[in-house]
Amino acid sequence: MYLTVSNATKHYGQFTALDDVSISIEQGEFVCLLGPSGCGKTTLLRTIAGLTEIDSGEVSLQGKPLTKVPARQRGFGIVFQSYSLFPNMTVAENIGYGLTIRKTPQAQIDERVEELLETISLPQVGGKYPGQLSGGQQQRVAIARAIAVDPSVLLLDEPLSALDAKVRASLRIEIRHLQKKLGIPTLMVTHDQEEALELADKIICMNHGVVVQAGTPKELYQNPKTRFVADFMGTSNLIPTARIRDEMPVLLTARPDGPDDAYIASIRPEQIAISAREDGTSTVLSTGFLGNLNRIEVDSPLGEILVETHGPCDLRQGQRVSLEILAEACHWVANDEDGVNP
Repeated sequence: MYLTVSNATKHYGQFTALDDVSISIEQGEFVCLLGPSGCGKTTLLRTIAGLTEIDSGEVSLQGKPLTKVPARQRGFGIVFQSYSLFPNMTVAENIGYGLTIRKTPQAQIDERVEELLETISLPQVGGKYPGQLSGGQQQRVAIARAIAVDPSVLLLDEPLSALDAKVRASLRIEIRHLQKKLGIPTLMVTHDQEEALELADKIICMNHGVVVQAGTPKELYQNPKTRFVADFMGTSNLIPTARIRDEMPVLLTARPDGPDDAYIASIRPEQIAISAREDGTSTVLSTGFLGNLNRIEVDSPLGEILVETHGPCDLRQGQRVSLEILAEACHWVANDEDGVNP
């Protein structure tokens, strides 16, 4: 493992921010820490950066303990949500700042800055000041500054959350391409599920200071282990065991043994087939057009169900419909709302 955190615990008074957390990052891997506000993801990133001291546990880089190493000596690049650019410095001076304080020869600084301005597709802005740039441009500069010193790890603390949706989507692609090109192990904090799914090689889903589940984006989306992960990683229809047994028992085939309230069925909206039928047992409650998909809310024997389809949709409110759910589309997850004690 390239970077590891082992059994990290952090308390703020009676509040437990990190509860025996262990994670790892491989060389060249892009990892997202994902979870709701207050789940501990930013505390964990700050712990790795050396900005927050943990009560117990260890942070290691290539097997070498870092817990007692000051932040400035860890060799990590950090990008915050607020950009944190120096307003009285030009873009070029901001990007080269880390090299300047390392007393790098000016010719080398100039060469590195020029190279990075090309890398972030802003070759003409070196002489401008941060206040003259858009939010997206400022964040590109902040990323360039972080990687100018060839960091061993890149840490991103919700770097896109202050940007509008279109710029955010565009910059996501740029960050992913840049990270893969440079091969820098990267850890990014986000509460945006779509962002994590698009960017990450591995997602670490957190809640209440613990790691609830870790795996590839596909693993967490398609095979959630708990109700919390199923509901947090996109939209899921969560249906109690008793309702499945009464209305669609074929879906019980993959259910683990245990009491009815121990597991709950999780079915993604796009995995449900819907068709108009006069003798259908379900009724359309509402329809929504979202451009690339249709979102249909249905009153069914299983309860209120959300269905998503692509392509033309002429279903209307009050129409009778039939739903088809294959057994392999039903995932049984631990019925624990916060995912902490599955």
